[in-house]
Amino acid sequence: MREYLPILILGAIIGVFTLIFVAVYALEKNKKETMGFERHMADGEIVKRLLRYAKPYYGQFVGIFFIMLFSIGYDLISPLLIGSLIETVQGDFELSYLLTMVIIYAGILIVSLICTYAQAMILQKIGQKILSQIRLDVFTHIEKLSHEQLNNIPVGKLVTRTTNDPNSISYMFTNILVTLVKNVMVIFGVLGAMLLLNYALTLMVLCFVPFIVLFTVIFRKFSRKVHRRVSDATTDVNTYLSENLSGIKITQIFNQEERKMQDFLEKSKALGNAKRARMFVFGIFRPMVYMLNISSVMCLFYLGCKGYIQDAHWFGQVIDSSVIVSFYMYISKFFNPIQTLAEQFDMLQRSFASAEKIFTILDMVPEVVDEPDAIELEEIRGEIEFKDVWFAYKPGEWVLKGVSFHVEPKQTVAFVGSTGSGKTTILSLICRNYDIQKGQILIDGIDIKKIKISSLRRHFGQMLQDVFLFAGDIRSNIVLRSEGISDEEVWEACKYVNADSFIGKLENGLSEVVRERGNNFSAGQRQLLSFARTIIHKPSVMILDEATANIDTETELLIQDSLEKMKNIGTMLIVAHRLSTIQHSDNIILLAHGEIQEQGTHQELLRLKGRYYQLYTLQYEKQQIQNG
Repeated sequence: MREYLPILILGAIIGVFTLIFVAVYALEKNKKETMGFERHMADGEIVKRLLRYAKPYYGQFVGIFFIMLFSIGYDLISPLLIGSLIETVQGDFELSYLLTMVIIYAGILIVSLICTYAQAMILQKIGQKILSQIRLDVFTHIEKLSHEQLNNIPVGKLVTRTTNDPNSISYMFTNILVTLVKNVMVIFGVLGAMLLLNYALTLMVLCFVPFIVLFTVIFRKFSRKVHRRVSDATTDVNTYLSENLSGIKITQIFNQEERKMQDFLEKSKALGNAKRARMFVFGIFRPMVYMLNISSVMCLFYLGCKGYIQDAHWFGQVIDSSVIVSFYMYISKFFNPIQTLAEQFDMLQRSFASAEKIFTILDMVPEVVDEPDAIELEEIRGEIEFKDVWFAYKPGEWVLKGVSFHVEPKQTVAFVGSTGSGKTTILSLICRNYDIQKGQILIDGIDIKKIKISSLRRHFGQMLQDVFLFAGDIRSNIVLRSEGISDEEVWEACKYVNADSFIGKLENGLSEVVRERGNNFSAGQRQLLSFARTIIHKPSVMILDEATANIDTETELLIQDSLEKMKNIGTMLIVAHRLSTIQHSDNIILLAHGEIQEQGTHQELLRLKGRYYQLYTLQYEKQQIQNG
């Protein structure tokens, strides 16, 4: 019994570590239950959905599998060759035999290296294609979400889902999955070779396997948790940066740099803590697997060296020097894939965490979608009718209450009223940025829900108070990447809306650089560019939402002249606080608390001496005071 005391001591040490890990795992599990731990998507469901992206490349994956078999052959054959050489050196040594074995060994190694290279190249190409497809799916799906849904998701989170997260999934396809399959095949291949070589020593090695399985199960739970923490913390940092870098001018104006820096440091610290937790979990698991590796080697040497190495018996089997050498190499090749599996499992959990985040976005059902029988409209006359329309952004909080009005083709209709009365909401509903709860909206007598969204919006041109310009040049911002529009047509549109008055003075004309959000142009210049952008796409209905607000008097005169010209193009809907800009409208609708209070022409509403008359008189007196 004393001769097996070292093995018993080793087993006791492993048992103590096992009890500690099981206890920690049980405590953490109870903690999750008491905290109401959120249930997430199962690994099996994630794998099933990810494999759909790999389906078009099944043939190439099969090819990689066969290439992998040649690579695995090296791991299985090399220990036997080395063991055979040891036996030859101890016996009748022949140089020719040694050279033959070396050539065979070198040949197997070269084939293995070539296979590994080919496998890596094919996987990288597949991985990049899958990465592009995932990004395309996410971006396309985000484009389909309604305004309400987009308002509820921080931009930084959407950026993370489209950039960082697909990278982790791509790595899973290019490295993790294939490596996992290869390592599993190596483990079973090595196990079979060891059984054929010496089943008694193989049984000794297998005694360590249950501990490896147990440690892996425990590690899996902790690994997935810390990966979610890292993913969430990364998203928080990206979201914070996206918002605060966009609004950094406000931060500087109000001298809030120090507070914003502290907020950023707190989020960065949370990300650092999450990454340290992940390193801690992985830093415990891999050394434990390595400990089992060394323990099995110690047992091999102890049992092999007990007594005489030559002709030593254990469970009735002979253990000679060649068996010891071959088993030593096999144990290394048996545990190395397991250690690699630990690292790959760490990366796999990171990929699963990223995939879960992506699928959360992809599983969002767009709130505004085409009806099954929706039609295409090649052209529209511009007749618009609201029939008893009710709408609320939040249930029960009505923004529009039974609104009804009719707009004839090519009419100019203005909406006025106090902030929150529902003016901008009406314009958003016409374009189906939101869907109404009650009533009906008709375009040329057709319910807008029966018209395809892309077809509907193609006939609308929107000019908003806050003009958004993309980084690029003036021409690209006007044509918006549309094909078949010549520079002559762009210049004609610019002249039509008086934008040529400042573009012609620029050094590069239409090729003048536009910085992010167009911050190298004034508000009036950006507005004129938005008019040109609208005109060049030939809309049938034009929507102006406070398009003349916050603009100097000189530019306002240019814009007013542009508006007069654009009235001849099609139906025009205007929201304006300055009543002087809408006096010539065919119909003026005054809203209050989501209901129509008054409507008619400018002169008709003045004669009523109602709310519109009060607003106009107040603005007129204010203007007289400003003019001195």
